[in-house]
Amino acid sequence: MSMDDPLLLSLQRLLRSERTASLGTLSNQGLPVISRVPFAICPEQANIIIHISEMAAHTRYLMQRPDASLMVSQSEHGQDAVHDLPRVTFQVLARQLERGQADFDQARKAYIRRFPDMEFLCHFTDFHFFALDLVRVRHIAGFAAARTLKPEPVRALLAESSTGQD
Repeated sequence: MSMDDPLLLSLQRLLRSERTASLGTLSNQGLPVISRVPFAICPEQANIIIHISEMAAHTRYLMQRPDASLMVSQSEHGQDAVHDLPRVTFQVLARQLERGQADFDQARKAYIRRFPDMEFLCHFTDFHFFALDLVRVRHIAGFAAARTLKPEPVRALLAESSTGQD
């Protein structure tokens, strides 16, 4: 699969145009919990970054059980046929990043690049950066255009600086 694959370009456009995603975690009772989270792309790490507070249940769940799912879907606009909307679901392994480490600093820069107005949150010690390392990718580019992707080409896409934080 080359980087000029039209479906891969569709995935890149989706990740550039949307800034929030649905995060799926498992509660202490083993029940699925879905939350809405802002996300950024860290090209240096070729992964997705979230910055979330310990006060949120999903943060505590990720700290205890790092297996999670993240869905990014194109927002509806008026009369769009909802079955045609592009979307992608990532099965991920969440990794909490430690302050003072290079990967933390990379994640922080990527996040602030996308959300400059939220820079102040980076100073709160109850907020944590998590790198979401891809395990499996299910991409739906539109109606009847679904496929499962290996993580490697999607990581390559994330590593491209053109993934930019529009």
